[in-house]
Amino acid sequence: MAGQSCWGILEKHWNGAKLTDAQTMPEWAKSMTWKGVHPVVELSRTVYEKGVTVARDAMQAVESRLQRNPLLPKWDILIRPASTG
Repeated sequence: MAGQSCWGILEKHWNGAKLTDAQTMPEWAKSMTWKGVHPVVELSRTVYEKGVTVARDAMQAVESRLQRNPLLPKWDILIRPASTG
């Protein structure tokens, strides 16, 4: 499974399951393992306001840490950690 992400494992794990409600989805996610470890899963019911933007310089700092897949640039993004030094 080299090169497969946690999301890919989750997608295979619940492949074909009917994710019909907010209780079913976290339970499926909790039951998977990735590299032998079960994930910590928490359902967020936070409602985010529409139209909120990030300042251009703040967004550039975030963008500098993103590596987008040229085939799926909106959906497949590697996020490098911020330097801790």
